Amino acid sequence: MTDVADATRDEKTFFGQPRVLANLFGVEMWERFSFYGMQGILLIYLYYSTAEGGLGINQTTATSIVGAYGGLVYLSTILGAWLADRVLSAERTLFYSAIVVMAGHIALALLPGLLGVGVGLVLVAVGSGGVKATATSLVGTLYAPGDPRRDAGFSLYYLGINLGALVGPILTGLLQTSLGFHWGFGLAAVGMGIGLIQYTIGRKRLVGAARIVPNPLPPSRRPLMVAVAVAAVIVITVLAFGGVLTADRLANVVVALSAVATVVYFVVILRSSRITTVERRRVLAFIPMFIASAAFWSLYQQQFTVVTIYSDQQLNRNIFGWEMPVSFVQSINPIFIILLSGAFAALWTKLGTRQPSSPIKFALGTAIMGVAFLLFLPMAGDAPGTAPLLGLIGILFVFTIAELLLSPVGLSLSTKLAPAAFRTQMVALFFLSIALGTAMSGVLAEFYSPTREAVYFGVLGIIGIALGAVLAAISPFLRRLMGGVT
Repeated sequence: MTDVADATRDEKTFFGQPRVLANLFGVEMWERFSFYGMQGILLIYLYYSTAEGGLGINQTTATSIVGAYGGLVYLSTILGAWLADRVLSAERTLFYSAIVVMAGHIALALLPGLLGVGVGLVLVAVGSGGVKATATSLVGTLYAPGDPRRDAGFSLYYLGINLGALVGPILTGLLQTSLGFHWGFGLAAVGMGIGLIQYTIGRKRLVGAARIVPNPLPPSRRPLMVAVAVAAVIVITVLAFGGVLTADRLANVVVALSAVATVVYFVVILRSSRITTVERRRVLAFIPMFIASAAFWSLYQQQFTVVTIYSDQQLNRNIFGWEMPVSFVQSINPIFIILLSGAFAALWTKLGTRQPSSPIKFALGTAIMGVAFLLFLPMAGDAPGTAPLLGLIGILFVFTIAELLLSPVGLSLSTKLAPAAFRTQMVALFFLSIALGTAMSGVLAEFYSPTREAVYFGVLGIIGIALGAVLAAISPFLRRLMGGVT
């Protein structure tokens, strides 16, 4: 891991960080432009009537599809991480995954109805999973162990990708309201194409660990892996055509798959003969933070399920006679991230070794996310179309504070705790917690309705605060297991 860090130490820096960081968050910025641009209009495309340009799917089924799709994105990081660590290397996996993402957006834009949704979402999910796992791992290779710039670097990386998350929903939303949903999906494809061109130009600067396959798959095992992949496709096809894998069950299926994959992944890593005793303890320390992360994301990712429905049906989006598109709400959070991530990066840099430990940051992020849900209570029970926009903006500000305490720190922590033989796959484990939480956001959305908002937001908020308190209480024990990693 130190070879790239040593090579970049004497180069010109990017806001005090390794210069190649700019190229990595550039490709992720455009991937996020396409991802959030498409996701900003996806749910309403599914449940809007055909007269409004949508597919007219039942709202509960639509939230299940969105939750399952979001979970599949992060579940696919397992595949991307495995390809990076065993077959292609992180750099090549990132390149090919970006191509798959672009193909998925093209399918959504050009293929009609449910065919376009099915083909497009699967391709975007699989490709985005590969991009997310490898881009994050590549950022981790830029820093030597113990480099105090690491958390600040991840915060700047987070800032870069949120530029895309800010602009994507605004532009796709404008196209959706003026020209139709498929024009919005087409713009997402263009954005990913720009990102792919930008990355292709600068990818040669990623050397060393970025192009190394750390744990190559023996040639004798490759036929088995191909057979497993083919069998998986056959099983999924049979379940789909047999009526078992229905749209309204998709989120539950992804939750179950994520839970099983989590157990298997932890067992495989912990039982591996390629990790040391210190590395094993660090992986054990990651388990409680994995649980807290999954709980956090099950609340946070409701921006794309419950908060979208709330924005469409309960929120007063009238601004001086102009009705703001629903998708614009998805750009509020990135605005706050852009404003605050630099401040958080500067804070961690200034505090240095005095900053809170990673378990405490996780605990604070989870508890504050619970507080954000409790802040919905004063608006609970408002008549449709009357909930104040400023109220939701304030709640999303709290969402952002919680996110900046947990998400970039979680990405950084997964690279710090990773055993050498499972570098990219440890990052995939963190994304697996997001997969589990995102799919759960689709499951939980089935219990939401304007008539029981107080109970819904109140119960979930209290659970989030309680989990944060438990994690804070056990943080001294976790720090001992982490063996010097902070």
